[in-house]
Amino acid sequence: MSLNTIIFDLDGTLVDSAPGILAAYQIAFDQCGMQPTRALESSLIGPPLRDTMAMVAGYPGDAVVDQLLTEFKKAYDDTGCLHTPAFEGVEAMMQALKMRGMRLFIATNKRAYPTHKIMTHLGWTHYFEGVYGPDSYDPPKANKAALIAQIMQDHALSASSTLYIGDRDEDGQASQANHLAFLFARWGYGIQSHTLILEKQYPEAKTPDEVIGLLT
Repeated sequence: MSLNTIIFDLDGTLVDSAPGILAAYQIAFDQCGMQPTRALESSLIGPPLRDTMAMVAGYPGDAVVDQLLTEFKKAYDDTGCLHTPAFEGVEAMMQALKMRGMRLFIATNKRAYPTHKIMTHLGWTHYFEGVYGPDSYDPPKANKAALIAQIMQDHALSASSTLYIGDRDEDGQASQANHLAFLFARWGYGIQSHTLILEKQYPEAKTPDEVIGLLT
């Protein structure tokens, strides 16, 4: 690959967001005196927060979803987001990519405030030229494809020399919408969606270390 830029997904690709996010979901439902209509498990993590909250709550209407989101954000933004460990090998991968002169960015469905808080907590801010969530822009970006398109425009990135790495089919679709090469991160949450991704025939890396080898 002739690349000089990599854009990463965050949840499930670089970090294990499940502990903090799922705990915040439960707190939100407890505070609102409700019960989730489906199990709170890591497969929920990745899509836009509002869409997932509405689904887990059984689509109760905008007012109830707004209340749940308010309680979720309180719990997650305070301390929940800090319970977000990196996957094994991810930091070494980023160090190696930076040593090769790669420009690194993050495009995530996570809101900007907790995303930047996680970056600071992990000591990762120096690796990335830009870190973006949907609400990094006004109005917020509707989906991952629109977010990536804006990042590429803002930083004058070339599609032919940019790679997106993520763990979900949504990430592959967002890459295709922007004419980017896509690499499926099979580690982390990618293990859970492996069958679906194989059906889409995306190239993959089984470990963060394999990313370095594929770019050699």
